[in-house]
Amino acid sequence: MKQTQKAAYGGQAVVEGVMFGGKHHTVTAIRRKDSSIDFFHLPRKTRPIMQKLKKISFIRGIVAIIEASANGSQHLTYSTDRYDVYPADDEQIKEEKTSKTTLILSVAAIGVLSFLFSKFIFTLIPVFLAALTKPIFPSDIAQVLIEGLFKLILLLGYIYFISMTPMIKRVFQYHGAEHKVINAYENNLELTVENVQAMSRLHYRCGSSFMLFTVIVGVFIYMLVPTDPLWVRVLNRIALIPVVLGVSFEVLQLTNKVRHIPVLRFLGYPGLWLQLLTTKEPDNEQVEVALASFNELLKVEKEKEEQLKIV
Repeated sequence: MKQTQKAAYGGQAVVEGVMFGGKHHTVTAIRRKDSSIDFFHLPRKTRPIMQKLKKISFIRGIVAIIEASANGSQHLTYSTDRYDVYPADDEQIKEEKTSKTTLILSVAAIGVLSFLFSKFIFTLIPVFLAALTKPIFPSDIAQVLIEGLFKLILLLGYIYFISMTPMIKRVFQYHGAEHKVINAYENNLELTVENVQAMSRLHYRCGSSFMLFTVIVGVFIYMLVPTDPLWVRVLNRIALIPVVLGVSFEVLQLTNKVRHIPVLRFLGYPGLWLQLLTTKEPDNEQVEVALASFNELLKVEKEKEEQLKIV
């Protein structure tokens, strides 16, 4: 299919819906209890310092992750509060007795902290498990490889077991719908349910791929530092978290850029294989929600661009 250079849009699945983000806005569409589709809009805040950092290789990835965690948590909170509530009962949703600004900041902070906490857990548990095998595999290289193996097993096991729950399975279906919409858009197809359903549920630029790349990249980076004693190893892993994240983000971007080059497209295959776990085939109603979210984003992005032209 012929492809043209288009604006890059990202997104994430939420409970009974999909969030898409553009240059100026992020928009979530969710399926309500009465089967209607509801929207949540969140304008992107422009911070000069953040915009500058986004232009610096190996740092831009960390900035993007922090922003995605902060914004994504607000969209996720919106969806979990409303997906099983009739629109007429929205006023019954418990509201925090804080100012709007304080509420937004607190939810954003929780999103960032949750990401950092999970990253610490997935980084440090394999360290201690690998250390237990040191009498059998004493060399530094063996320890790093075993640590990477434990990290991979932990990641795959976690994803597999949570995917067995009904709610997460539906979230993964919406994740697949999100990818299908982006693939249809990037391939210049008319955005209809039929065309979207014909697309792959996998995408090179997915955050799932990023998670796997942190495991692979981490193995190579950890080989540059000592594994003994254990406390030094732990400190190294904590200190290198930003480095691993930054390099992994650049690797993810690279695999997306070269995905149309036959001899290089295989570089992104490990991330695509992981997406076989983190995405599921959506039904037509889920695709409708994803399309509604994306079309709403395109509309508000166009309106914003027109406003900027007038100014």
